[in-house]
Amino acid sequence: MHEVVITGIGVISPIGNSPDEVRDSLLQSRSGVGSFESDEISRAFPVARVPADFSASFTRLERPFLDRTTQMALLAARQATEDCGIVNFSTLGDRAGIFYGTVRGGGTTEWEGLRHFYAGRKTAKPYVIMGCMANAAASFISIKHQILGVTACHTTACASSGSAIADACRYLRAGDLDIALAGGAEAPLASQFLSAWDGLRALAEVDADDPARSCKPFSSARSGLVLGEGSVFFVLETREHAQARAARVLGVLEGWAVASDAHHIGAPHQRGQVAAMRSALRTAGVEPAALDYLNAHATATRGGDPVEVAALREVLGDAAAQVPVSSTKALHGHMLGAASAMELLVCLLAIRDGFIPPTAWLDAVDPDCGGLLHVPELLGGRRVRRALSLSAGFGGVNAALVVRAADPAH
Repeated sequence: MHEVVITGIGVISPIGNSPDEVRDSLLQSRSGVGSFESDEISRAFPVARVPADFSASFTRLERPFLDRTTQMALLAARQATEDCGIVNFSTLGDRAGIFYGTVRGGGTTEWEGLRHFYAGRKTAKPYVIMGCMANAAASFISIKHQILGVTACHTTACASSGSAIADACRYLRAGDLDIALAGGAEAPLASQFLSAWDGLRALAEVDADDPARSCKPFSSARSGLVLGEGSVFFVLETREHAQARAARVLGVLEGWAVASDAHHIGAPHQRGQVAAMRSALRTAGVEPAALDYLNAHATATRGGDPVEVAALREVLGDAAAQVPVSSTKALHGHMLGAASAMELLVCLLAIRDGFIPPTAWLDAVDPDCGGLLHVPELLGGRRVRRALSLSAGFGGVNAALVVRAADPAH
């Protein structure tokens, strides 16, 4: 069995477009959430937007094929490959792979095609299919970086990038690959998609005093989730491959698991979350008390947060009083297919820079969310050696990842 290490990171997010920018936002509780209004929808929604147009990063010939989701995925993947020191993977042949997670793929391109159809255009533009398919970003990354091995795409709702990262780890641990690019991307901030989510009665209200404070996980004042966009990728390698090329190791992925609730298409059940976390801890070979931080899925919905808290209490047991738990979605929103990857990055930054990020705006913990060591304020100067991230998606799919410091003595 091979140890899986992290050697590159790339991020495009509402709270920063580099790991250091994300770190600074976490340290300062700087929110990426704002208000979204459109004549196409009935009310304003809080969203976490990446405040940039990336079109200029691509050529005129490339742009028609690249949905915003794919643009952000390509930029995050390039950042990760540059960070690890390998931009072109062709010499590795089929020993390199890409593992990608997304919920809706190129949804903006699809909506554009539908608008043209109902406006009277009976034949779509030639790029629509290739722009909106779920595997578009993975394929474009494979082409750009000459990744010739496995290309795997995961669409397991909010656990998508976690499932992708876990899949990559399995290939690496078994020795079927030497190196992999793994992560996810999402760009859901379109009126049509917000309207669909509003139909679930799951979206938060815009905070009347400060839109940036609209997402309040675990809080008695929470009103729902806040959708976010962005992309996060990691370069993962076997320890042997990283050592052979003298690569810098940023962290070790010790444990991973995916488990299902088998309960309901839209309502979570704690058994799947419990199973995912326990399996990830078993793979890592550690007990819950060995965790120094746990990044919760906690989307700030009335129904979801208490179920997750019950699962966390069950898994942590006596360690529930000593393992700090927070949800950083309060700052970067719910990035759907990219959520797991974003929150794994948060765990890595907590380990690297020695802090526990807070659940921002947690002024009063809901009694139904009690029994955990919540973190309403930043905890700085902390030794964080090992962290767990949990993601829970519609359909009852749950992904858990355990990451530890590159240096065991950290």
